[in-house]
Amino acid sequence: MSDRKLCMIPGPIEFHEDVLTAMSTPATSHVDPLFVPIFGESIEMIREVVVSKVAQPLILSGSGTLGWDQMVNVIEQGDEVLVLNTGYFGENFADCLKTYGAKITQLRAPVGSRPTLDEVTTAVKEKKYKMVTITQVDTSTGVLSDIKTLSLAIKALSPETLVVIDAVCAVGSEEIQFDAWKLDVLITGSQKGLGVPPGLSIVVLSEQAINIYESRKTPVAAYYSNWKKWLPIMKAYEARKPAYFATPAVQLIYALHTSLKQITSQPIEKRWAKHQEVAAKFRKAVKDLGLKQVAVTDDAAANGMTAVWLPEGLVAGQLVGSLAGKGVQIAGGILGDLSPKYFRVGHMGISVMERNHIDKVIKAMTESLAELGYKQ
Repeated sequence: MSDRKLCMIPGPIEFHEDVLTAMSTPATSHVDPLFVPIFGESIEMIREVVVSKVAQPLILSGSGTLGWDQMVNVIEQGDEVLVLNTGYFGENFADCLKTYGAKITQLRAPVGSRPTLDEVTTAVKEKKYKMVTITQVDTSTGVLSDIKTLSLAIKALSPETLVVIDAVCAVGSEEIQFDAWKLDVLITGSQKGLGVPPGLSIVVLSEQAINIYESRKTPVAAYYSNWKKWLPIMKAYEARKPAYFATPAVQLIYALHTSLKQITSQPIEKRWAKHQEVAAKFRKAVKDLGLKQVAVTDDAAANGMTAVWLPEGLVAGQLVGSLAGKGVQIAGGILGDLSPKYFRVGHMGISVMERNHIDKVIKAMTESLAELGYKQ
């Protein structure tokens, strides 16, 4: 492992040693009396992390993208959906919903920006939407959406509309208050701010979302993603009773349990504040180097990752390769033709909370830019 690079991409992130140790649990039945409470407690701790008293978390084997697919439970043919698009993942969420018959209206913002509150409220006034989707942090651009302001405004205008948040790159690093902000569906995965290896799709549901699912007029056109299968399973595990539909990722859930124990051992507000502090430090280093982040303002910049425009004459592959040679793995861009023109750095989880990894990134980045001929 001596030649392993420090993983500072926007996910998967670095994993705590205790989380990795939990992954080495021997073969264990998913209905074993020792495992059942591990799963049940994990469900309860997810609720703590997103600050909810009553929401229903679902933990399924799969990637964060499986959360998009689960929207088949509340979407029916012809349903109107407003997608707030801040990058690659907003675009692809819209594509997913089209698969299930949704009629999509997109509010697109220029690269690095986000739809304004006025634009969103105007759109909601003009048409009745079954659902509005918002990507809290679009990992392609590092743009952070103001979920609180948008959700409360949407609910004030149209209480029946579901507010659905893609929070894959937000849970564990950005402020989220599920109940207070009147969210209906929150989608995330295990491998980013929650600090667990990839493989778990986590979705949190409001009572309103469940009611809309239960009152739909047509059958859900899915088998594995069907909430009819999963809601009883989650309720059983939380009641400390074994249940079965499909085999859960036992070892990953042990790892999730370990990470959630660490996260919930202190007030969640401290975690949000620490991510804000480290993000500000990295953004300052970027500015001091004469570079610009993709997010056009600091208010619209994520706290768990940063996307940065490269200097003229350099392409992402050059910088990514140079940092890799110094033991630091960062990511290039993923936004179409712009992909070679910027790079992305993740700063989440133990890299922020326990380890001072961002200093190594800044040092390696500064040295690599100089070696590649960049002069401020």
